[in-house]
Order: sequence, then C-alpha cells, then structure tokens
Amino acid sequence: MKNNIIINIQLIAILILVAFLYSFTSSRNQKRKITKPEIEFINAESPFVTNEMVDNLLIDNFGGTFSIQKDRVNLKNIELTLNKHSMIEKSEVFVSVDGKLKTVVKQKSPIARVFNNDESFYIDYKGNKMPLSSNFTARVPLVYGEINSRYSQYFVELLKLIYDDEFLKKNIIGIQILPDGNITMKNRNYSYEIVFGRAIEMDRKFNNYKAFFQKAVQDTLIDNYKKVNLKFTKQVVCTK
Repeated sequence: MKNNIIINIQLIAILILVAFLYSFTSSRNQKRKITKPEIEFINAESPFVTNEMVDNLLIDNFGGTFSIQKDRVNLKNIELTLNKHSMIEKSEVFVSVDGKLKTVVKQKSPIARVFNNDESFYIDYKGNKMPLSSNFTARVPLVYGEINSRYSQYFVELLKLIYDDEFLKKNIIGIQILPDGNITMKNRNYSYEIVFGRAIEMDRKFNNYKAFFQKAVQDTLIDNYKKVNLKFTKQVVCTK
C-alpha cells in the first residue's frame, strides 16, 4: 500500500514537471523573434514575382522590420496581404519551431496576352484580368480583338484547352477575335490561317486540326495551304 502511494506521488511529480517544462518551452518559443523569411515559389519557372518583392510585402506587414516576437505574428493577415498582389494566386505562411518565417507562393498562370486598342494585359487560368510584369514575359498566345460578355466565358475555355494541350500550346501563337465572335488563329511555324469559327465544339475542332496537321506534315503538303477551315466539324477544308 505504501509503495503504491509513493509510486502515485512520483507519477504526479513527473506530470507536474512535464507540464512545467512544456509551459516554459512554449513560452520561450512564443517569445522567439522571427528571422528573415524563407520564400518558396511553386511555379518558379515564370518569375512574375521575385523574392525581393515578397520580402518587401512582408516587411511592410511587419512595420518595416522582421524583429518581432513569434506570438505577435498574425499569419492570416500576412497571407491576405500577399494574396492581394496582382500576380499572386495564393500564399501560405507559417512559422517553424526555430522561428523561421516560411512563405510558399503560388503565382497566377497567364494563358493568353490580350491587345485591345491601347490596352494590353494577360488572362490568367481562372479567366481573370492579369497585368503585365516588368520582371517576366509569358510565352502565351497573343489575342487581338475585343472579348465581350457575349462569348468571353467560352473563349476562356478555348484558351484553357490550348494551354493544357502540349501540341496546341506549342503551335498556336496568335488568335484574332472578329466582331461577330468568330475566331481565327496563327500557327508558330506555318503561314496559313486557321479559321476556327465560334467557340463551340472546341474539342472536336482541335482534334480535327491535330489529325490534319499530322497528315499534312507527313505528306509534305502543309506549306501549300493558305487557309485551314475547322468550322465544319466533320471535315477540315483547306485552301491553297
């Protein structure tokens, strides 16, 4: 009986000691001052945003310095600040145990560059307007003409189809939107005009085009064409 009491007292003492050490360590950890952030870009191959730009946004958020206690850092507010940047799609900010501020940034993905009168901008993968960057120029199709509300949603879907397809992404470099909503395109290596028509039955039209392209290259006839018409979804009509 006496041994049980001693064991229980020892267990209670150990628990108290563990709780004290945890509280002490946690308190010291919270009072740590964060260090200069480590920044990681998910899509670093398109550097629209630089480490310096993210650093400046973080410094502004901390009032001009990184010398601030860990328990005073509002990670949610920092993420909100970063996400307001016109080139950033999403960010994640966290503090490691050793006090390092780690920032993971996902930049927006442009899928086309629009030239509309005197205005030029990107369209990102979500279909939103994205400004040009002085740091990097994306290699995306150039779009001429007006994207209005009558067919903008379908046009964005067309741009996404091109972006997601390796062949189309490599070959389609120019897109013209005509006043009636019809679309023409330009190929990177050949001078013919692609008459796409309206942004309907897009998968079928692109599949027809890829089949035509493969056969025309094999037959060495592709340089003879001036116009490739994809309007008729059951066939490709070529004009020499």
